[in-house]
Amino acid sequence: MGKELLMKVLNHEDTNGQLPWIPFAGVHAGKLKGYSGREILTDSAKLIECLREVHKLYQPDGMPITFDLQLEAEILGCELMWADYNPPSVVSHLFDKEKGIPCKCKFPTPESGRIPIVLEAMRVMKEEIGDDTALYGLICGPLTLASHLRGSDFFKDMRKDPDYVVQLTSFCAEYAQKMADLYIDAGMDVIAVVDPLVSQISPKTFANLLHEPFKAVFDYIRLKGVKSSFFVCGNASYQIKVMCDTHPDSIAVDENVDMVAAKAITDQYNIALSGNIPLTTTMLFGTQQDNIKGVLDLMDSLSNKQNLIISPGCDMPYDVPLENTVACALAVHHPEDARAMVVDYSASGFDDIEIEIPNYSAMDKVYIELFTLDPEQCAACTYMVKSVTDIYDEIKDMADYVVYKYFIKEDIARTAKMGLKNLPTMCVDGESVYISIIPDRDELIAEITKRYNAKHNK
Repeated sequence: MGKELLMKVLNHEDTNGQLPWIPFAGVHAGKLKGYSGREILTDSAKLIECLREVHKLYQPDGMPITFDLQLEAEILGCELMWADYNPPSVVSHLFDKEKGIPCKCKFPTPESGRIPIVLEAMRVMKEEIGDDTALYGLICGPLTLASHLRGSDFFKDMRKDPDYVVQLTSFCAEYAQKMADLYIDAGMDVIAVVDPLVSQISPKTFANLLHEPFKAVFDYIRLKGVKSSFFVCGNASYQIKVMCDTHPDSIAVDENVDMVAAKAITDQYNIALSGNIPLTTTMLFGTQQDNIKGVLDLMDSLSNKQNLIISPGCDMPYDVPLENTVACALAVHHPEDARAMVVDYSASGFDDIEIEIPNYSAMDKVYIELFTLDPEQCAACTYMVKSVTDIYDEIKDMADYVVYKYFIKEDIARTAKMGLKNLPTMCVDGESVYISIIPDRDELIAEITKRYNAKHNK
């Protein structure tokens, strides 16, 4: 059975070359039954209906119940902006004006916020499919939750007030443990600590400030007798080792990470690695053959298939065609049958889209280009965009900005033409200045001022 296969991988046992498959169908689950993302995240009956469809169509060995990293922030008092085809995003922060730490009386209970919806779905799905499918409970990691509470200034705090960073992330780690308790009590087999912002800081910063909060969460989950996953988005290539040092049972990465290089590190720690089918170029815009070939190539690239899980790189876009996800499942579960389907494979692409690169030197103002996966869905992208929008009143006489989104075909083609390999990336006058790193306010203003003065010989 699928659950047995996945648990063998998480227990680091031999699976005779069989690999488990986990479709991270968050709001995409709603598409299968014609519901919006908001509907399935606010209505347990609709969520359960859609999860049943995910199970039926995609034949998962493991599957998440929800993929919403804003649920905890909403309970703590942050305001959300809702979207039809994405999870909500945080638009207000409790401590953006003045630093603070929430009271422990704010720890979650089964009645808090939208938790009753999630718990109801967990209990129903556990009863219906829990014997043959491993169920994932996803919680917001300490760094991302702290950023939701503090806002973009949290990245400046890492440099100027590390003691506050430790205090706030320690609170968020305790909060994550309380969330884990709720989900474990509802029957979840794996607790995934999802923290996209880990890819936006240096390994040294993580080791110095965040190692203990994250390790505390994973140690706690292990103490409860449940498996864990450390899920990070973006270019986490340099963070794999420090992530392993926190002792999760598995690590999940997206398409920005070289799986071969990452697995060489996770194998040293005997930690399972999950990933990393490209979300947009393959799953959203590719053909069935693109998806089959992509999965086969991924599996073939890894000679040691012990401790390996195949999955999308992150939360699947809402509009991923059903047939593409079915193709991925086929390639994982029946690789030899899948190979026969791509004997005459010819890749599709975006080469036919014409892209004009601006003449940066002729521009009066500094031109900021924000290349993102999806600023509404990807927390790292959200905070990179906010690093510009939050200071725009101060820089608008010196700079203009534009946001590109990797789920738009023209923007995918532009990203390729600019030669960008990692998202999110901030380009300034055509130069990649911040690659998977979110600049703090003072640093970014100084960079823009310097470039503007150079343009005008000041």
